[in-house]
Amino acid sequence: MKFVIQRVKNAQVDVEEKTVGKIDNGFLVLIGITHTDTKEIADYMIKKLVNLRVFEDENGKMNLSLNDTNGSLLLVSQFTLYADCSGGNRPSFTEAAKPDFANELYEYIIEKCKEKIDKVETGIFGAEMKVDLTNDGPVTIILEK
Repeated sequence: MKFVIQRVKNAQVDVEEKTVGKIDNGFLVLIGITHTDTKEIADYMIKKLVNLRVFEDENGKMNLSLNDTNGSLLLVSQFTLYADCSGGNRPSFTEAAKPDFANELYEYIIEKCKEKIDKVETGIFGAEMKVDLTNDGPVTIILEK
């Protein structure tokens, strides 16, 4: 499982020119799922995500978590995080989980995040999405398990 976490001032996801998810301060999280991932791995990743201390405190130090700042989450599934470009110029996606399995785990991640964070928005699994964001910092962190 891979999370590409971007600290954002704002972010939104549009599908067919309609906004389906939108947040202000928080994290835009691109989520890649592979065929060997489990709910236990997802739980580990979620715990790391919500406790990640990358928001500035009163001294300008990255010392506060999403909950400390009342931040929001925008969760977007992205199978291309498992692209393998080692064999040529056209990526292979054989390491990405099959859609049914990936969607089930993605929905699990959404559900668990909603238990921990007040505002959780999402993209639409499998849809062609347009993602717009203002990266804050920029701060981009990759979590992988």
